[in-house]
Amino acid sequence: MNDESRAASARRAGVAVLLLLAALVLVAAVLPLSPAAHRAVAGGLVVACYVAFCVWTALAWRAAASPSGGPIAADALLVAYASQTGFAEQIARRSAQALQAAGLPVHLANLAEMGGSALQRFRQALFVVSTTGEGDAPDSVAGFARKTLAGELALHGMSYGVLALGDSSYQRYCAFGQSLANWLHRQGAEPMFDPILVDDGDEGALRHWQHYLNVLGASAEMEDWAAPSYRAWTLAERRLLNDGSPGGPAYHLALVAADASPADWEAGDIAEIGPRNAPDDVASLLAALGLDGAMGVDGGQSLGDALAARVLPHDEAGRAALRGLPAPALLEALPRIPHREYSIASLPADGRLELLVRQMRYPDGRLGLGSGWLTRHVRVGGKVDVRLRRNGGFHPPAPGRPLILIGNGTGMAGLRAHLKARAAAGAHRNWLLFGERTPEHDFFHRDEIQAWRGQGVLERLDLAFSRTAGWPRYVQDCLPAAAGELRAWVDDDAAIYVCGSLQGMAAGVAAELERILGRDRLDELAEQGRYRRDVY
Repeated sequence: MNDESRAASARRAGVAVLLLLAALVLVAAVLPLSPAAHRAVAGGLVVACYVAFCVWTALAWRAAASPSGGPIAADALLVAYASQTGFAEQIARRSAQALQAAGLPVHLANLAEMGGSALQRFRQALFVVSTTGEGDAPDSVAGFARKTLAGELALHGMSYGVLALGDSSYQRYCAFGQSLANWLHRQGAEPMFDPILVDDGDEGALRHWQHYLNVLGASAEMEDWAAPSYRAWTLAERRLLNDGSPGGPAYHLALVAADASPADWEAGDIAEIGPRNAPDDVASLLAALGLDGAMGVDGGQSLGDALAARVLPHDEAGRAALRGLPAPALLEALPRIPHREYSIASLPADGRLELLVRQMRYPDGRLGLGSGWLTRHVRVGGKVDVRLRRNGGFHPPAPGRPLILIGNGTGMAGLRAHLKARAAAGAHRNWLLFGERTPEHDFFHRDEIQAWRGQGVLERLDLAFSRTAGWPRYVQDCLPAAAGELRAWVDDDAAIYVCGSLQGMAAGVAAELERILGRDRLDELAEQGRYRRDVY
């Protein structure tokens, strides 16, 4: 049933409730019945109205629950689901609602409704799909899998993302989601990011999906669906890397664990940071509400500390809505600040968790919560909430395999960790292609990279700087001149890893790689795990 049908059904059910009520009242009024019979009719009237009301409420809820009621907007983003137990549908609905809350036009649909040419009307699409049994599609989309995925459908101009739900205890883990992603790419659609695989409801993978919803336009203040379990780390160093750059300030950060518990990660893994508000912002809200930040709240912390981890209003209307609330109700009204994700730029052997973070700003000029906390508000020596998340889809290849690393901006963080891992493993067949704004100010970790070049860890280095004449403008512009060598490296079993911005760079690099290697070859590399991306 589509959204318009649900709404119509809800209206018809509402009318039916009223007609049934009127009919029963009329019968009870005109029939000559004994007092006992009148009581029986009255009881039946109550039960019948209750049943009819439940039916109407359920249908009305289903109509309201879909964020895509009414005609499909020309620029709507499709959120399609294939669910066996209802979990995929639940995640799809939450995703659609988060995007729509940010003002984006969204169409939510069961993938079973997307057969034939229905997919061709959308330029952007997100798919939340389960795998059942040993690699099968959910029962509700078996027809779509049999008819549509077995055929051809021109989808050039579509960009897509896939969240694949499964259970790694099965041999064909997330097989339907991966088959769908491969089919979409073969039809000409372009992936915005690599498929996200969710093993038995893994909360970290779902938070990663939320991260991409933010990239696509959902609010960065959308509360985490499953809050991370943070551990305290200490900020040991903060160093500006690009003083004088035409771009935003970028900082090298180093953190050490605040306790003696071991911390382990691999190149490619992610640090989830729990940001906090600037102390001045918390103090300003407390003063506006006439509250004492030192008062205790549940959990043994102060009200000021609790507010530091909540999304705070920055306008008078938002503050006015909170006036007069007691502390527990105030905290309940303010969502927790969601985590921020950063690629890790170091290895455990370095003894420090290192990040590369650029300051981001809201349209009104305020510093972003995550980047503002890390690059300005937390003092050196202060505590930072961190959770390490395994990112197996971007872990290093075998040392004997050549590695081509491509990225831009703060994507250097993930590339640097891989180069460190390769150097430690004695793997010297490495090629780095990196792009930023200016060679004077934005060649992050220049001395280290040049040392690797001199030591033979880097066999080839290509650079692009968008604000300086005489250089390739963007990192993807380095690829055409290197096409022959790129094909030779791939023929020699090389892997290609891409890290950096989703908008612009990732799509530009993918287009050049496809032009040089061909779409079929690029798909083959992805299926073999030799073409991997960590983009944001």
